[in-house]
Amino acid sequence: MKRSGFTLLETMIVIVLLAICATAATPVFVAWRVRDQVDARANALLGTFAYARNEAIRRKARITVCRIDTARHCLAAAKACPSGLADWSCGWAVMIERAGAYVPLRMQPPLDAIAVASTLTAVTFSPPAGQTIGSLRNFEVAPRAPSAAQRGTAWRRCLRIAAGGRARISAGACSGAS
Repeated sequence: MKRSGFTLLETMIVIVLLAICATAATPVFVAWRVRDQVDARANALLGTFAYARNEAIRRKARITVCRIDTARHCLAAAKACPSGLADWSCGWAVMIERAGAYVPLRMQPPLDAIAVASTLTAVTFSPPAGQTIGSLRNFEVAPRAPSAAQRGTAWRRCLRIAAGGRARISAGACSGAS
């Protein structure tokens, strides 16, 4: 009587082939995950700035986007995040000033794996058209600890805010002053 099924040798060969395929595919998935995190963080920042600009127009009030600490307060220029980082990766909030105090409207949680670099500590949108006073503002989003394969402009996103308050994302590193 002939038995159907796989022999131990056939099963072991299939397992070895699957292990080889998984080993070859892992770096691709890690790279995809890092690039997805960079894109997601850049899009979250873009959405935050669009929301803040719209709120400045709608509420006819100054709306500020700033880096925040764990107590949901805006961080000062030289103050580092609770994690010790001095960039926007500690999270940010959209704030409105009411009765001399800042009240958060929307917050973005921290993500230490992605660096969000800028010389700015806050961006304020003013009514009636949601403008930001001053020059062009840049925010560069990139992996915090890139591997050798992830050290290029393809892994970076530049978010620019024009004086009119509109923000846009471009691929690659930011050039020029922040």
